[in-house]
Amino acid sequence: MNIKRAKEEIINTVKAYLSCDENGNYKIAAIRQRPILLMGPPGVGKTQIMEQVAEECNIALVAYTITHHTRQSAVGLPFIVKKKYKDKDYSVTDYSMSEIIASVYEKQERTGFTQGILFIDEINCVSETLAPTMLQFLQYKTFGNQKVPDGWIIIAAGNPPEYNKSVREFDAVTLDRVRKIEIEPDFEIFKEYAYKQDIHPSILQYLDIRRENFYRFETTPDGTFFATARGWEDLSEMLTVCEELHIAVDAEFVYEYIQHDRIAKDFSNYYELYNKYKKEYKIEEIVQGSYSEKLIKSLKIAPFDERLNLTGLLLGRLGRSFVDTENSEKYTELLYESLKEYLAQLPLSETRPDLLLKEMIEKEETELTHRKQEGLINRKEEAYKLQALTTLKKYQEVLRTEKETSIKTSDTIKGLFEEDKEKRMKRIEKTSLELDNAFLFMEKAFGEGQEMVIFITELSVNYYSAQFIANHGCKKYYEYNKSLLFGEKQEEIIRNVEK
Repeated sequence: MNIKRAKEEIINTVKAYLSCDENGNYKIAAIRQRPILLMGPPGVGKTQIMEQVAEECNIALVAYTITHHTRQSAVGLPFIVKKKYKDKDYSVTDYSMSEIIASVYEKQERTGFTQGILFIDEINCVSETLAPTMLQFLQYKTFGNQKVPDGWIIIAAGNPPEYNKSVREFDAVTLDRVRKIEIEPDFEIFKEYAYKQDIHPSILQYLDIRRENFYRFETTPDGTFFATARGWEDLSEMLTVCEELHIAVDAEFVYEYIQHDRIAKDFSNYYELYNKYKKEYKIEEIVQGSYSEKLIKSLKIAPFDERLNLTGLLLGRLGRSFVDTENSEKYTELLYESLKEYLAQLPLSETRPDLLLKEMIEKEETELTHRKQEGLINRKEEAYKLQALTTLKKYQEVLRTEKETSIKTSDTIKGLFEEDKEKRMKRIEKTSLELDNAFLFMEKAFGEGQEMVIFITELSVNYYSAQFIANHGCKKYYEYNKSLLFGEKQEEIIRNVEK
């Protein structure tokens, strides 16, 4: 199954395993809560979905790569204890608590969560001395003589033997005690994720054309060569920063991430063409509505791949605006929630207004630090919160400088927030205008051709554009969405792209 379906299976499993009856007992006894064993090629996203599941289910996550552990750290160190049997004293070997089990208890104390996921990665690549311990762990949910606490679900992951020489096959007895989920790479699912993660447009456009290069793993006499989802995502972040710093990108650079010589060269050539078209077609002018009729005429006779690249460039540029708008809206929502709480406290507090706001900011900063340390917040949410806190500090400085009373403070805060709301509205209006200009350009250049079908389809698939259109509308989008026959058109486009 693909990674999206696997995530749904895990979320459903978490809900089922943690479901309790009226007496507070788990409906599925711990002995029947089979651990999940995810098997799939490296770099397909097994570890990342654990973080997403924990966040969406609001439970804790403790993750370990078991190959980094020795038998002593996993099981615990032996020590001698005195025990009495039938009035006679004996020296008996006992074990200290496993480092992994201890981490679960520490996570509970730090976060306050009593339920969570214990995720063990590369479980079938352990050393020979640790292999029996892993089998015991999957079968009985224990490390040595220490049991995994109730309310904690075990999920393990491993790579099939064709990807890793260190793999140990599990026997039938062990496999009969786990829920084995086999994961396969799926570009369409990656594409959904990639849009949400703001993956570099050049990578998405390239993989749309060369889907067979999304995930490749080949072993030859010259070595192992591969391209993975993880590699493309890491390359995306580096490309974005390289463009900001004006650092050149070539095939050797790409090969550091996509370790498949032919694919690295192919993408490098495409990326060069992508930047060439980006410069020649002046995409920024198109979204501002200031393109020339000469450009329209040249596109009508341009080859299909060139028109396809231009459509992709236009979508990539609009994508930046959709992301910026989403960021602005999320930030404004968080700022509003903080201000609402502050204004509710204001009439009840004897603390000076600016100092009360300062106390609230410090409290929110402490909470943010804690959530970040415990992995309870993702990077985007952290960025929104930091931006909101920065604005609150500016508000606090205004209150401190003007030494306002509680009665006047409410009006001042509302006035300051109105300025932020106005910036948000301008951001939305700017993005709406850019989208309208893009549609007018696409109409003039391509009419209802294949390029328009691609344009509409990608706007529908992209998380940020779909959100923007759903919230703020777009007349042209709805018109074309109804009039174009997507099923037939898309099949024709795919055939042309393959040619």
